[in-house]
Amino acid sequence: MVIKKIIHWLHLWLGLASGLVVLTLGLTGCLYVFINEIESVTSPYQTVAVQDKPYLLPSQLINMAEENLSGKKAKYISYQKGKAAYIGLYGAGYSLGFYADPYTGKQLKVKDYLHDFNFFNFVLNGHMSLWLPPGIGRPIVSYSTLIFVILLISGIVLWWPKNLKKTNIDKSFKIKWWAKIRRLNYDLHNVLGFYAAIVLLVLACTGLVWGFQWFAKSVYWTASGGKALPEFIAPLSDTLTASNFNAKNMDKLWLNLHDKYPHDIIYIFFPEKKSSAIQVNVNHQPGMSHDTDLLYYDQYSLQRLSGTGTFKEPFREAAFEDQVSRLNYDLHTGQVLGLPTKILAFCASLICASLPVTGFCIWWGKRKKKL
Repeated sequence: MVIKKIIHWLHLWLGLASGLVVLTLGLTGCLYVFINEIESVTSPYQTVAVQDKPYLLPSQLINMAEENLSGKKAKYISYQKGKAAYIGLYGAGYSLGFYADPYTGKQLKVKDYLHDFNFFNFVLNGHMSLWLPPGIGRPIVSYSTLIFVILLISGIVLWWPKNLKKTNIDKSFKIKWWAKIRRLNYDLHNVLGFYAAIVLLVLACTGLVWGFQWFAKSVYWTASGGKALPEFIAPLSDTLTASNFNAKNMDKLWLNLHDKYPHDIIYIFFPEKKSSAIQVNVNHQPGMSHDTDLLYYDQYSLQRLSGTGTFKEPFREAAFEDQVSRLNYDLHTGQVLGLPTKILAFCASLICASLPVTGFCIWWGKRKKKL
C-alpha cells in the first residue's frame, strides 16, 4: 500500500511537471504522421506523369538547377518513378529544394527552407525541440520523454485491478460514456491510457534512441546479445590515383543503378572533398526508411567501397540488431507496416496529447474537493 502511494505521488508530480511538453509532443506527432499523404495532395508539383523516354542525366539536371539558382551549389539529387526529380542545394546562408521534370528539366518548384514558411517543418521543429534553440529544446524533449515512459509504467501499475471480478473489469476496461463529467474524464484518462500504453511505449522508446546515446547503445546491446553499437564511418576515395572529379562518372553510376533499381528511389550525394566517396541511398520501399541500402563508390574509379555501421548490409541480409536499429524511425512514425500502423500511431499520439489534460482535470477536481 505504501509503495502504491509512492507510485501515485510520482505519477502525479512527474505528470504535472512534464504535461505541457507531452501535450505538445502528442499533438505535433499526430499531425506529422500523414505528412506524405497530405503533401501528395497539397504539392502536385511533386508528381510527374510517367513517359516512355529516358530521364535526363544527373549532370544535366544539376546544371539546369545551378543555372536557375545562380551562385548556389547542388549537393544531391534524387529520382523516383512518377515523381519530380529533386535537387538539394545548400551552403552558407541558403537551403533550397529544386523540383524538376526529370524528362525535360523544366523547373516545377523551388522551395526556400530558410525563409519560406513550411507547416510540416514548423510541426517537426516543435516535436523535436519545442520551437526553442536545439541546445535547449532537445534535452527538454528527451528528459520529458523519459519521464513519460515512467508515467506509462506507473500508470499501468495504478490502473491494474485488485481482482478480476466483473465490476473491476468493467471499471478498468470500459468507458462509461453516460456518466457524469468527472467520471467520464477519469475513464478517458485511465482506460484510453491503458489501451494505448503499448503503442505509446514503442513511440516513446524509439524517441529515446535519438534523445540519449546511452539508451541507443543499450537497445543495440540487448538486441545483439552484448555487442557494442558500431560507429558509422564513411569510406574514402583513393586520392593517390586522383585527378579531378568528373561529373560524367556520376552519370555513368546513375545509369547502372537505374538499370538495377528501376522502381526504387535513388539518391546520389555528391562528394564534398577530393577524398570523399559518392554516397548513394537506394530506398526499396517508398515511405519507409529502414529498407534503404547505403552504397559508396570511389568518385574517380567508381569502385564499390564498404562502409561501417548498421546500414552496411541490405536490410534483408543485416543482422537482427542492425535491423532493429534501422526500424527505429519507421516504428516511431508509424510507417513500419504502412497505413494500418500510421492510423495506430495517429490515434495513440492523440491519446498521448489527451492524457496530460485529463490527468490535470482529475488532480484539479480532487484539489477543489479538498478545498
